[in-house]
Amino acid sequence: MNYAAIKKTDVANGPGVRVSLFVSGCTHRCKGCFNSEAWDFCYGNPYNCNTEKEILEALEPSYIRGLSLLGGEPLEPQNKGQVLSLVKKVRRTYPLKDIWCYTGYDFEKDLLTWVQKGDRQMLELLKQLDVIADGEFVEELKNLRLAFRGSENQRLIDVKQSFLQKRVILVNPEIFQL
Repeated sequence: MNYAAIKKTDVANGPGVRVSLFVSGCTHRCKGCFNSEAWDFCYGNPYNCNTEKEILEALEPSYIRGLSLLGGEPLEPQNKGQVLSLVKKVRRTYPLKDIWCYTGYDFEKDLLTWVQKGDRQMLELLKQLDVIADGEFVEELKNLRLAFRGSENQRLIDVKQSFLQKRVILVNPEIFQL
């Protein structure tokens, strides 16, 4: 896996001050994507143990609320193994920090379907996440007033509650201090 960027004090991609990892590679290729250079799986730098160490160290300060995963596409089949390894280490090291993941995949139509078809890695990864912002960016639905999303079709999903209640539970972004 390659990554396009690491932002160590990001305030745009989830609540509070966060560390954000922008992975490389995306097959969605949404019209109007803000990060189209990261569509290429070879773009940026190789993700390795030094990258992981850098992210874990950046998460250490108490003012850092959590980790956000963006892209590119963190949940592409080529990326999900290393993303899973990272989020498991973040959970073990910082159990009180939250983990958000932005994906162009639809939670029910894509992610849960893969899980139902036996994708154990995806199930394990989803269970590590707190919030998923799902859905492709749709330029015609772009709305700059939305908290933590780019277009009106995208949803903020409480992953843990969705699994517990066996239905999609949306997060109200207004509960976060913006």
